[in-house]
Amino acid sequence: MSDISRPPLHLPGGANKLLLHSCCAPCSGEVMEAIQASGIDYTIFFYNPNIHPQKEYLLRKEENIRFAEKHGVPFVDADYDTDNWFERAKGMEWEPERGERCTMCFDMRFERAALYAHEHGFPVMSSSLGISRWKNMQQINDCGARAVAPYPNLTYWDYNWRKKGGSARMIEISKRERFYQQEYCGCVYSLRDTNLHRKSHGRPLIKLGVLYYGDDEK
Repeated sequence: MSDISRPPLHLPGGANKLLLHSCCAPCSGEVMEAIQASGIDYTIFFYNPNIHPQKEYLLRKEENIRFAEKHGVPFVDADYDTDNWFERAKGMEWEPERGERCTMCFDMRFERAALYAHEHGFPVMSSSLGISRWKNMQQINDCGARAVAPYPNLTYWDYNWRKKGGSARMIEISKRERFYQQEYCGCVYSLRDTNLHRKSHGRPLIKLGVLYYGDDEK
């Protein structure tokens, strides 16, 4: 555990058990350490069938498992049901980042997390997705609220993980742990658009599995 000073956290409604949907180790590192520093009992739920290709998916998942095991945090490895994700994404292939396709993607992942939370007695769920400055936090929170709506005893915790130095600590932890540094959001369309942007600016295309936080400091 880091010796970083953080404000104490309190779950909604006085709850003391949390299901945390995690998208990757870099985003969840600060979130996990902040939750643990406040003595909150939590479990990681890894459900991200959007991540493409499978090599990238496995890299991100294995990094998250490594960090969870380091802190003794239970890790739920959910399905990689990519066919379901692609079916839902039909007609949204050219949606921009933060658009309708991203809303669909958050909804899909949070619905599965909410179902697991409901079935396993978690009163609160949240996600590490909101700490990224590349994401629309209101979009994420709206998806979280929709996901828990069918379950009266389940709350979505919309804590702003970026505030009070959270974003800076996220980078600090990522460098300390030398996490794998993904270079696009995750889905095949994000990979396509990122590479198109790079190509138009004369930059090399993304290479999977080669960049890690802290490498630029060597």
